[in-house]
Amino acid sequence: MKIIYNNGTVAECPEEDELQVIRHSAAHILAQAVKNLYPQAHFAYGPATEKGFHYDIDLGDVKLSEEDLPAIEKEMQAIVKKNLPIKPFALSRDEAVKLMQERGETYKVEHIGDLPEDATLTFYQQGDYIDMCVGPHLCYTKALKAFKLTALSGAYWKNDKNNKMLTRINGIAFRNQDELQEYLKMMEEAEKRDHRKIGKEMGLFMLCEEGPGFPFFLPKGMALKNALIDYWRDIHYKADYVEVSTPLIMNRHLWETSGHWDHYKDNMYATRIDDEDYCIKPMNCPGGVMVYRSQPHSYRDLPLRVGELGLVHRHELKGALHGLFRVRCFTQDDAHIFMTREQIPDEIAGVVHLINQVYSKFGFEYFVELSTRPENSMGSDEDWEDATNGLKTALEKLGMPYIINEGDGAFYGPKIDFHLKDCLGRTWQCGTIQLDFQMPLNFQLEYVDEDGSRKRPIMIHRVCFGSIERFIGILTEHFAGKFPTWLAPTQVKVLPVSDKSMDYAKQVYEALRAKNIRCELDSRNEKIGYKIRYARQVDRVPYMLIIGEKEVAEGNVSVRDRDTDQTTVMSMDEFIAKVTKEIAERA
Repeated sequence: MKIIYNNGTVAECPEEDELQVIRHSAAHILAQAVKNLYPQAHFAYGPATEKGFHYDIDLGDVKLSEEDLPAIEKEMQAIVKKNLPIKPFALSRDEAVKLMQERGETYKVEHIGDLPEDATLTFYQQGDYIDMCVGPHLCYTKALKAFKLTALSGAYWKNDKNNKMLTRINGIAFRNQDELQEYLKMMEEAEKRDHRKIGKEMGLFMLCEEGPGFPFFLPKGMALKNALIDYWRDIHYKADYVEVSTPLIMNRHLWETSGHWDHYKDNMYATRIDDEDYCIKPMNCPGGVMVYRSQPHSYRDLPLRVGELGLVHRHELKGALHGLFRVRCFTQDDAHIFMTREQIPDEIAGVVHLINQVYSKFGFEYFVELSTRPENSMGSDEDWEDATNGLKTALEKLGMPYIINEGDGAFYGPKIDFHLKDCLGRTWQCGTIQLDFQMPLNFQLEYVDEDGSRKRPIMIHRVCFGSIERFIGILTEHFAGKFPTWLAPTQVKVLPVSDKSMDYAKQVYEALRAKNIRCELDSRNEKIGYKIRYARQVDRVPYMLIIGEKEVAEGNVSVRDRDTDQTTVMSMDEFIAKVTKEIAERA
């Protein structure tokens, strides 16, 4: 694939850059199509993204709807068909400002003002459309082979809520039609697996206008959530963690000491109690620090691994809320490890093994990122360098490949992020390990060393699930609601064929309950075929026990397996042994 750079050089595109160039060129063709259809349009930013491209546009009084996208897409196709050459050129700063002013591009003029004084400004032109851009781009519009506009959304100019809300047109683009169709097929499957849709069908959780971003867990959702929590407690007990619970609301002074008030207050909820400022916790770590500080410690106590399933609250913009994936309150499966410097590599290795154990349990593959010091941080250069090198050393000792994510660490320390991949190939950032030299310093934490001297512990912040609510959303889509038996809200459904088998069905139901198997009895006056389909397709129950006159006479059950749709006749004892083993082993 040939591409053209902003100096006019034409060259073969490196394979790893192809999608970036294709999508960036698609954004320009989108803008040209919009300008053709809506001459009053003014353009802000139009980047390629990891999944496609978008352009933020000021359309004046025009309000686009999803129904307008096909017409814009058709105009894009017409531009592609014309096979317009895409040509770069450079201008001085004054010339660039003049050109953009003549074309009415006020956002581009403002953008030029944000660039360095000595910057050389480059532009790309296709037909009568000109856009300021560093490139590179496709050489001709016809080289754009496969694209589709997907959605509309709003976006503030410069991502600042004090600025004007612009219209964002989103699209996708690929090398060829086969790749596009494969992606569309995946998106269709993702729509079927949408956790909001499945959660409603299965009665797992609800969201309502009375509490936007604050999910309500329903009985079946709580069964699923508690199964996850039981698993969390089990593996943490075996890994020598203790569990604590810290207050939801604490005094502002605590958050000032921790650094959250200076670095995170825009995401925090605050209240007044006894004429003082208090904050609803957005994170559990200051509470964990207070637990450590509540009594003296010696080197013999370390490492001290303190876990907490803490409910945290964070202010998110209403437009960013999305099911269980982006909420305003969630349960964070936190833990804080207090240790000596010498213990850092072993403790990080222990956390990595624990997170690997969790993700392997659910069949997730993952990759690792090392996120370094952000601009808005606290602490000395020396501490940051030591902390970052500590994480690098631990990863290299484990032989784990990792990607550097510059400037995306927490404000108090660098971190290792775990990005898991689901069955559709989508990635989700869940687990994290953060190495913190700052909070122990801010709170003056100490331990008595072997020689009697007082030393400062080092602190690890870490999560496995991340947010339990979000993890449930991910699992729901990963399994399409067909959870493994140990997690399933309803593990067995008893389905009597008729009233004649109802008494025996009730006996079966009670026998299952006596063994703590989550089960339901479908006593509705419906045909057995309907009951089976409902249990399998809506409730997604792993096992259905069909109870008819034959089962009553022989004292057994006909077991319909959700995943194979096969029916097997078993005795009650045999079935209970099978299911309880499956649950106990968390198969």
